Amino acid sequence: MKPRWGLRRRITVGLIAYAVVLSIAVAVHGFFVNENAEHLVWESLLHAEMDHFLNRRATDPDYRWPDTQTLELLTFPAGSTIPPPLDTLEPGVHDEFMLEGRERVVLIRDVDGQRLVLALDIGDLERREYDLGWALLASALAMVLVMAGAVAWGVGLLTRPLSELAGRIAGLQPQQTGQRLPLPDGATAELAIIADALNDYLQRNEQFVARERAFINSASHELRTPIAVIAGAAEIAGASAGLPPAVRGQLARIHGTARDVERLIALLLVLAKDPARLAEVSDHIALDQLLPVIVEDHRYLCRDKDLELALGPLPACELVAPFHIVQTAIGNLLRNAIENSDRGTITITLRADAVVTIDDPGHGMSPEEISAIHMRLARGGGRDGGGIGLELIARICDHLGWTLTVDSSVGHGTRVTLDLGPSLQRPA
Repeated sequence: MKPRWGLRRRITVGLIAYAVVLSIAVAVHGFFVNENAEHLVWESLLHAEMDHFLNRRATDPDYRWPDTQTLELLTFPAGSTIPPPLDTLEPGVHDEFMLEGRERVVLIRDVDGQRLVLALDIGDLERREYDLGWALLASALAMVLVMAGAVAWGVGLLTRPLSELAGRIAGLQPQQTGQRLPLPDGATAELAIIADALNDYLQRNEQFVARERAFINSASHELRTPIAVIAGAAEIAGASAGLPPAVRGQLARIHGTARDVERLIALLLVLAKDPARLAEVSDHIALDQLLPVIVEDHRYLCRDKDLELALGPLPACELVAPFHIVQTAIGNLLRNAIENSDRGTITITLRADAVVTIDDPGHGMSPEEISAIHMRLARGGGRDGGGIGLELIARICDHLGWTLTVDSSVGHGTRVTLDLGPSLQRPA
């Protein structure tokens, strides 16, 4: 996952980027203004000097221009050869022109067939301008660095209350009641609104959880008692002598359904508990001893079919998990295997790392059918067959960290694998 930038970093980088862009814009603008101003200055200066020379020569034909170290007048009478590159220039002012190895600004005029070239040496000025440009760049960089430090410090002060509030939110414990978020020192009005909204949510959530717990506790007691009475009465009645077979079968059905409802209630209660609190209601289960019991409890389902249930080797394996949930999950998977098979042998195997595998000789499923099962389980689809629905088993697996996988191919049966490894008892 791509890491997210914090608010402090975003604001700091944004302001620094703005300062850099603004500095570049000012520098570019200053460069163009400076170039245009230089051109106007050179043009005004050279035209003024040329006009002064022409006016003096008009009044005094013997007047000669006095050259200086920076300003020089070149005259080329009509018919004389003009040396390159002056011979290619049009009349007017030409800036940053190299003449005799020196950078100059030249003004060219053609007067009475004579070419006059007034050249101003700007080499020293350009060098100073170059040095000044580097000095301005260095000062701009220093200013950006100073601004970056000041912005980072200032933004840190602004976002610190928000970071403190986020830390306090992260420290909330779901199992504790009465928790509230105090406002950090220096909190803004917006932060106070957030804290008030969160505190109101915490209070409403506590009330909701209290109602849910009250309902679960009441439902657990009020449902388990009559179900236990029904199961016990059906078991006692079924043991009575002289009952017709049809009545005995209906009583056995009532007894089995009552036991299924008991397991369903236990399963729903486990789903309602936080996984971290399940250790309080978990049991130490010898899975290698439980599997034969589960198989015997389901063997009656094979009486009307040409089916056999076979147990593989049973290595020692002890779990720490709710007993009824383990029994229900494995029993439901075995029931599904029996209901989807007509003849052959269903093999149940156990590995020492708490992985239970059920292989049935059914007709198998295509990849599309397996994909449909997984999609149905993922979105909590309807029940299939008797017992607890597969979607509830999938939810329990997700709740307890178990893994349920289905592998099958048409004509070769189905393999269901239940990995109970997260509940495996670890050596002390």
